[in-house]
Amino acid sequence: MNLPLFIARRIHFSKVNNKKKVSKPAVRIALGGIALGLAVMILSLAIVVGFKNEVGRKVMGFGSHIQITSLTNNKTYDLPPISFSDTLINAIKQVPNVDYTQITATKPAIIKTKTDFQGIVLKGVDANYNWDFFKEYLKEGELPVMSKSAGDGAEDGLGDNSVDGSEVEMPSNEVLISSKQADALKLKVGDKFICYFIQDQVRLRQFTISGIYSTGLADFDKLFVVADIQHIRMLNNWDNKTATSIEIFVKDLNILEDTSYNIFLTTANNFTGNYNPYYTRHIYELQPQIFGWLDLLDLNMVIILILMFSVATFTMISGLLILILEKTTLIGTLKVLGANNWTIRKIFLYQASFLIGKAMLWGNVIGLGMYFIQKYLKVVKLDPEIYFVDYAPVELIPWQAIALNIGVGVAILCILVIPSYLIAKISPAKSIKFE
Repeated sequence: MNLPLFIARRIHFSKVNNKKKVSKPAVRIALGGIALGLAVMILSLAIVVGFKNEVGRKVMGFGSHIQITSLTNNKTYDLPPISFSDTLINAIKQVPNVDYTQITATKPAIIKTKTDFQGIVLKGVDANYNWDFFKEYLKEGELPVMSKSAGDGAEDGLGDNSVDGSEVEMPSNEVLISSKQADALKLKVGDKFICYFIQDQVRLRQFTISGIYSTGLADFDKLFVVADIQHIRMLNNWDNKTATSIEIFVKDLNILEDTSYNIFLTTANNFTGNYNPYYTRHIYELQPQIFGWLDLLDLNMVIILILMFSVATFTMISGLLILILEKTTLIGTLKVLGANNWTIRKIFLYQASFLIGKAMLWGNVIGLGMYFIQKYLKVVKLDPEIYFVDYAPVELIPWQAIALNIGVGVAILCILVIPSYLIAKISPAKSIKFE
């Protein structure tokens, strides 16, 4: 029989109502401190994970995990061209951890309507482009259909509509714009607009809006219009094996840097381009400001966890000390009966564990309740111009929540061993007279 556990259960679960007990309000304060502290910890963890995953996923959706561009990258969206071959693309696909690749090109432009104009970046894609990201954030209309393989068109005197002498289909005029662009220019699905390209000679193209997307990532939403890559090739007089970037998505982000390095070696060994050498970078190098800001959230979370843990521990220590002082007579009696200090300390540690368990249960109820409210109702709104999202995203990984609960419970209980040493200072002779 576990005597300390038996006594602790008798004390804790006793239904005797003694209104003179001073421990009740102190214990309730301790329970509230632990419950609120744990709830804040859970929410902090969920918000940080949610922010990092949501913002990171959106940035990667626009720019991929790894990009191969020109070595002479001038950090603008009017990038120098690179050429690629089927051999190179196949070699990249054979690199471990590579999920899929896609060819893109970008070109700055100005959208002009009857009443407004706005600077944008035309992102050219082909029929092999993975639309999963934009499909998730499509608000109106449908995704544009791109040409499968168009060569340089006859427009603007840039050659005939053929590649290596074979006929190919003309580029699609359908585009995907953001809701911010549509609202600013008063456009809707089905509308046509003129896009102006500033080159040696001003060139223009007319496009038709097939769909409108909204990611909440304001800086990117205001910028990108997705169109057929063949328009950019025709404007720049490129062939169908030329683009500004090769976008690569990986299966496991945990080994992103290793994968990027392996792709760098692959491109170096397979370079046959007619334009510029290849420059391989992963998304953390392409967007250091955004991901640097996200990394700071980890530090903020650690500070919040330490503060909340300190508050919870302090209140519980105070509650345990009051419990010990209130049971001074019982402690003296047990010592007279032959119980040693460690046995008596275990009684109060067991009782503390009951209280901690109850407090953590309420902490999980409060924390998880607020988590699900925010996850499904999105009651906390944010300014996307500052936070890159229009609401506070939350995401809780089960094993992290379980580890947090176990860590907090064990840590508090271990710290409570220290004040329990007060029991050794209690004299049996004096404690029996204590009231």
